This record gives sequence, C-alpha cells and structure tokens, in this order.
Amino acid sequence: MSDHPIQGLMKEAMENLKEMVDVNTIIGDPVETPDGSVILTVSKVGFGFAAGGSEFVIDGNHQGQQGESKQPFGGGSGGGVSITPIAFLIVGSHGVKMIHLDEGTHLLEKMMDLAPQVVDKIQSMLSKKDSNQKQGASQQPPTKRYQEPKQDLDF
Repeated sequence: MSDHPIQGLMKEAMENLKEMVDVNTIIGDPVETPDGSVILTVSKVGFGFAAGGSEFVIDGNHQGQQGESKQPFGGGSGGGVSITPIAFLIVGSHGVKMIHLDEGTHLLEKMMDLAPQVVDKIQSMLSKKDSNQKQGASQQPPTKRYQEPKQDLDF
C-alpha cells in the first residue's frame, strides 16, 4: 500500500518545525559576563501547523501500474513559529535571579516568595489569638468573633 501524498507533506513540514523548535529556542544559549555571571534568555514559543489536500476527479480515470485508479492530487502544508522573549535568568555568585520583561508575569513568583512570610504571620496571629482567649476566659465572658478588632497584615 503506497503512502498518500498528504502524508509526505505533513512529514516534511513537521521535520522542519522540529528543527526550528528545540531546547535552545526556549532557554537560550548561556552568555557569560566578565564578573562570572551567566545570563540565559527564557522565551515563550508557540507554533502552528496546517496541511490539506484534494484529489481531483477527471472524466477518464487513469489506471496505475497495478490496475488501481489514480486521480490527480493537489495539496499544501505550512507552519509558523512565534518566539517571544519573556525573561532573563541570571546565575551568579549572589544567587539566581529572574528578571521578567513583562511586569504582570511575575505575580506567581512573588506569591511563592511571600508564602513563607504569610504562613509565619498567620501562625503568629493564631498563637496571639489563642493566648488572648486563654487570658480572656478567666477575666471576661466570651465575645462573638465578628466583634473582635481586625488585624492588619503587612508583608
């Protein structure tokens, strides 16, 4: 059974896209600075691929070598790649630092950096509340929760 012509189009386009998109496209080649730091480019890569074809019916079917009817085929394929740098990763003696080119993209990173501080703050608030409740239980009657003063959270 012979391959359909569209298979050849798709295979060729996919091989060319595979050559264009590799690890060095997403994480760029390292650049070493005079102070010994290494800078890597981090990029967002998007790609698309399309292929299509059609067999045309003509009046007289052409017979192939083995008696099967062959019809003319026309088709095409294409693809595109979008590479957008989004950040620089700097590795040096001072540690690892990520510099985002778009200020909105680092929100999750900031949340992860602040998570330990938030947990510590919540734990200290709960321990203060527990100690206040133990002291308050012997001195005054219990109050409803929504009447307690609100606490500020500073990060």
